[in-house]
Parts: sequence; C-alpha cells; structure tokens
Amino acid sequence: MDAQLILEMLFNVIGGLSVFLLGMHNMSNGMQAVAGEKMRQLINAVTNNRFMALGVGFLVTAIIQSSSVTSVMVVGFVNAGLMTLTQALGIIMGANVGTTVTGWILVLKIGKYGLPTLGIAGLFYLFSKEDRVRYTSMMIMGVGMVFFGLELMKQGFQPIREIPQFIDLFARFTPDTALGLMLCAATGAIVTAIVQSSSATVGIAMGMAATGVITYETSVALVLGMNVGTTITAFLASLGTTTNAKRAAYGHSIFNILGVLWILPLFPLYVKILPAITGTYPGTMVMHNGVETFPYMIKGIAVAHTTFNIINVIVFTPFVKQLAGLLVNLAPDKPFKEEAHLTNLDIRMLETPIMVVEQSHKEILNMGENIHRMHECLRDVISNNDVSEDLIKKIFHREEVLDTIQKEISTFLVNILSGDIPHHLVGEAHMQIRVADEYESISDAITNILKLYLRLRHEGITLPEQKKKDLLELHELVASYFAMVDSAIAERKPRILPKVRIEGNAITHRFREMRNSHLHRISSNKIDPLLSVSYINMLNNYRRIRDHILNIAEALAGEK
Repeated sequence: MDAQLILEMLFNVIGGLSVFLLGMHNMSNGMQAVAGEKMRQLINAVTNNRFMALGVGFLVTAIIQSSSVTSVMVVGFVNAGLMTLTQALGIIMGANVGTTVTGWILVLKIGKYGLPTLGIAGLFYLFSKEDRVRYTSMMIMGVGMVFFGLELMKQGFQPIREIPQFIDLFARFTPDTALGLMLCAATGAIVTAIVQSSSATVGIAMGMAATGVITYETSVALVLGMNVGTTITAFLASLGTTTNAKRAAYGHSIFNILGVLWILPLFPLYVKILPAITGTYPGTMVMHNGVETFPYMIKGIAVAHTTFNIINVIVFTPFVKQLAGLLVNLAPDKPFKEEAHLTNLDIRMLETPIMVVEQSHKEILNMGENIHRMHECLRDVISNNDVSEDLIKKIFHREEVLDTIQKEISTFLVNILSGDIPHHLVGEAHMQIRVADEYESISDAITNILKLYLRLRHEGITLPEQKKKDLLELHELVASYFAMVDSAIAERKPRILPKVRIEGNAITHRFREMRNSHLHRISSNKIDPLLSVSYINMLNNYRRIRDHILNIAEALAGEK
C-alpha cells in the first residue's frame, strides 16, 4: 500500500471536510443575516397548532442549515419557559425535514463551479461595505465552499477503489443482512454523534457513494443512522436544564430512534421503492472520459433522506400529544418549582445571533412586566395604612430578580458582539443592553421609595393626606409613562420619542410644583425633618424613574 497515496487521500478528505463544514457555517450565517427578520417572525408565529410548528421547524432549519442547532435552540426556549413541550416537538419534527435541504443543495450539478463561486463571492464579501451585500456574499461563498469541499472529498475517496485493503474493509459495511444493516446504521449514528453535524456526515456519505467506494444501499443505511446520531447535540444541550427542556431533548431522540426502528425491517423494500422516485437506479455507473462515475448517487441519497423524514413526520404527527405524555412519565416533574434562567441559554443560542437578540428581547419584556407589578404593589403600599408584609416582600424579591436578569442579558448579548454579525444586530444588541440596565435602575428607584416609606412607618411617622395624595398622583403619572414606553419596546416602535419627551416634560413640571409647594410649607410650618427629607427623596426617585424611562425611549430611537 502506497503511504504517499494514503496521505494524499487523507489530506483531500480532511481538507475537503473542513472546507465543507466552514462552507456550511458561512452559508448558515449569511442566510441568517439576510433572512433574520423572517426567522424572527417564524419563531414568534409558533402556536400549539402542530402543523404551524412543523412549518416553522422546517423553514428555520432550512435557513440555519442544521437540525442540531434548531433542536438546541428549542431546548433553550423550553428551558426559558417560552415554548411548550408540544410546540417544541412539532418544531423538532419539522427540523428533521428541513435538514434534508442540504442534500438537495448538493444535488445541483455545479460541483466544478464551487471554487469560482467561492472566489467571486469572497471578493464581494471582502470589499463590500454594505451589510446586505456582504452577508449575501457570505451565503454564496458558503455554497461555493460546500461544493468545493465535496469535490475535494470525492477526489480523496476516488483512489480508495484501487486499494484492495480498503475495498475489503468497506465490503463488510453492507446492509445485505440484518446484522450488516444495524452495523451500517450504528456507524452512521456514531460518526454523526462525534462530528455533531448530520449535514457533514451526509456529505461524507455522498462523497464516498459518488465515487463508488460504498453502494447506494450502504449510503442509505448510513443516512438512517445519522438521524439518530444528530440527536446527541440536543441531549448534551439539555444537561443542567429544567425538566421540560430535558423532555424536549428526549423527545428528539425518541422520535428519531423510533423512526429508524420501524423502517429497518422494511429496508429491502424501501431501497427498492426509492429508484421509482428518482427515475433511475442511483447506483448506475456511467463511463465519463474513461473514468467510472455515479452521476445519480447524490440525488438518490437526497431522495432517501428526505423521503424517510417526511414519512416519519406523517406517521408521528397525529401522536404528538401522546408522545408528550410519554415524556412527562419518563421525566416527571420535580417536587419543587423549577426556575428558568436566561444564563442557561447562552451556549445554546450563539449559533443563531438573530435568535439571541429575539430571546433577550423577550426577557426585557419580562423585566417590564416585573416593573409593572412593582408599581402596582408600591401604589398599594402608599395607599393603605395597614400594609401587608407579603406585598413588601414581593417588591424586594422582584428587584432581586430584575438585578439577576439584567446581568444575564448583558452576559448573553456580549457573547455575540465579539462575532461577525450584521450591523443592525449589533445596534439592537447594544440597545437591549442599555434598556436592560435602565429597567434595573427603575427597579432600584422603586425599592428606594419603598425603603423611605418603611423608614417613616418604622419611626411612627405618617404621611399627611395631601402629601400622600401628591405622591400617588406622581406615582400614577410615572407608571403610565413607563407603560407607554414599555409598549413601544414590545412593539419595536422607535418613533415614540417626541411624545415621550412631551409627557416627560409634563411630569418634570408637576414634580417641581410638588417640590416647591413642600419647600414653601417648610418655611411657614414646622415639619418633622425626617418626614421632610424622606418626602423630598421620594419625589426625587420618581423623577429619577422618569429620567430612566426617557433614556429607554432615546435608546430605542437610536439617539444614545
């Protein structure tokens, strides 16, 4: 056996695989950047309608070009409490079909144009200043790399057919018997679990089959196993998550394993039916310039991969609720309430920056909801002389929660800012970091007002009715002001700034009237110093909240 020939083969195969994987990464990033808003709308469109979830899973995976990333994202969403188990299962099923799009991209007979495509698109990517052009170029460059990588792998596998030792080795991997079929499927599962990319292993199988190293039947058996191996990524992502997130990962594994198990006994019939779909037997050999080629093999593998996953979805979709019930029994609820934390999502979402931004946006809305509740509780505290201790604890607890969420959002978003992401996403990430900080500062101001009020109560000092009335008036003005800006954040309406400034000036004017009225009374009446200082500080904190709300509106408008 020629050692130099083997080294040349290895270099071509490993180099081709690396170029292929890098191409998949660039193609995914480029497509996400170009179709980012569509992806955001798709994720937000998910409902308990199983067919809607299937469609979203298919389309998102077709954009991301990785069912593993989609399933990991789903585990993250379920872990954060933003998606139900039934929704997650629907998306995972759709993702299994969406991942077959990669095979159909490779069916396009443009392999020899892979390098020129890569080169031309690369020039646009390097020298273009406009984001959309750059990321469209990145996507096309990724496509070129995928084809070029596949061509390199095919060149690497070509000499194997001339080496008897390799032919003897691969001859053992044939699905002619039940044991051989299981061995092929297990090999596909193990290789995919190691590489953690079914697209990469499908590319390897296509490269080997296209050069005649393995038969069509063997490649189909390998692809079946890859459907099982790809579930390892979601399983690993579920470690340390909530019970419901674990159920989503287990559901992915069970769905794919059951799909492979039911088709294994029917495998001989399955591979006989497939040529009828392709129109020709994929293993047909054609002589081209004196070289044996298998021009129908890649299409045949793509058809087998897609058909298998579509049949699985058709078979299992009616039983989504039953599968969810089974998963609840396999992973029962904990005896205590589990909290979903944003920090559990960082490593699961970094492959999809648009989803990172969408996820953090939802957490900011969660912060806004907590501040609404804090405003309501504080109003009740000031209004009633007989204050419930539970109400007070709720305010302090929510402030601690907001503190944690703000730190988690900042950490979460900083992780994507160091990567190559579109300019508009960078701007939105910076805006969200700023807004989260302002929300947390508002919660601090609310607790400061509560502390001042509690200190007066502790000293046995009661707010005069007029001062209480003024405080409640200012409280309602500020709470309404916050609700307006928070709604603008939820609906992404940056043009609200002029109205916010007008409302903010009105609040400032009313604050000054109350402060001046109080200072005038101090000069004419004797007022307890602690009461006077506490009241002024309460007013100042309300004004501080007003300033933070204005900062939020300015950040949303992109002015600061």
